[in-house]
Amino acid sequence: MTSTPHFTPRFGLFRTFARLFAVLSLAWVAACDTVPLGNAPGVSAGQPVQVALLVPGGGTDVADAFLAQNLENAARMAIGDLAGVQIDLRVYNTGADPQQAASVAMQAVNEGAKIILGPLYAESANAAGVAVANRGVNVLAFSNNPQIAGGNVFILGSTFQSTANRLATYAVGSGLNRVMVVHGDDFPGQAGRDAISNAFRAAGGTVVNTTSYPLSQQGILDAAPAIAQSVTFSGAQAIFLTAGANSDLPILATALPERGVNPAAVRYIGLTRWDVTPQGLALPGLQGGLFATPDMSVASQFEARYLAAYGSAPHPLAGLAYDGIAAIGALVASGNPDALSRAALTQPQGFQGTSGIFRFLPNGTNERGLAVAQVQDGQIVVLDPAPRSFGRAGF
Repeated sequence: MTSTPHFTPRFGLFRTFARLFAVLSLAWVAACDTVPLGNAPGVSAGQPVQVALLVPGGGTDVADAFLAQNLENAARMAIGDLAGVQIDLRVYNTGADPQQAASVAMQAVNEGAKIILGPLYAESANAAGVAVANRGVNVLAFSNNPQIAGGNVFILGSTFQSTANRLATYAVGSGLNRVMVVHGDDFPGQAGRDAISNAFRAAGGTVVNTTSYPLSQQGILDAAPAIAQSVTFSGAQAIFLTAGANSDLPILATALPERGVNPAAVRYIGLTRWDVTPQGLALPGLQGGLFATPDMSVASQFEARYLAAYGSAPHPLAGLAYDGIAAIGALVASGNPDALSRAALTQPQGFQGTSGIFRFLPNGTNERGLAVAQVQDGQIVVLDPAPRSFGRAGF
């Protein structure tokens, strides 16, 4: 059984990130919050804490094997950075198979694991959570799919909702109160649409219109005139796009300006990272546009340290394993015997990670401290830095 990628465009003009955030899925089994939960295992002060790392290795997919090694490398780097905390890390392969994930999760707990870090794919994370829920063991999954969050499953991947909340708050605070949502007609596009709509309404703004487009090059070009007309008639001050920089975004950011949606008059806002392809920053529609980024100064430090330690740049998802170990280490260092309980994991002050601050929310999702960036003449300019704590307004 394989997992549907986070976004895999069905046209070949733009190369996608190889399985980046390959964690959203149309298939979804019973959520872990419907399974009776046991009490979280206690930890003893001064004793090693056994952590199970579930990685997508062991199969035939080369990309999964590469990511699995990167996740393990980052986790071991994090363990080396801990002071006064001993982590007994044990690595288990899940491939992309939910049944295997459930099996090794049970094996890990039977062998003494106090908490599980991983797995990657949404169905696998859900299956692992269900398998160990009655044992009270929490799962810090690498997924960004909010549908599998809850109960004993927490997701580490950056969510659409966290990004949308940050951008909506900034946009409304800057006077961009009326927004039109433009999204792909697939599952991630619809999830992004809902996150944007919820965020703007919560921030006090108005979603004046919502429209979708087919995920093909010709489909987008055919839809562009109607989208442009809707922007004009709706009186939108901004267009909030769910499009990805390696897929549909370049087509939209070219086609819409050509059809009269002037970025100088109507601001473009992006739910995804626009800086993953430098050439994309020259696109007409992105000039003056807004998107969110992690704390790049912190992220750059992690990337440099990983490169020095392992001789190659880390996979974009490798930092999630470091973050998970950092959170576990910070909690265990407190000396609280219930350090790995739901209440401890959801402490409001959160944790320091490889891309800035983050915290787990009671619903199993997460919030990350993000910066708001703007594209100016093909360059990235940070307008509002990422917060360094969750104490400031809006966080």
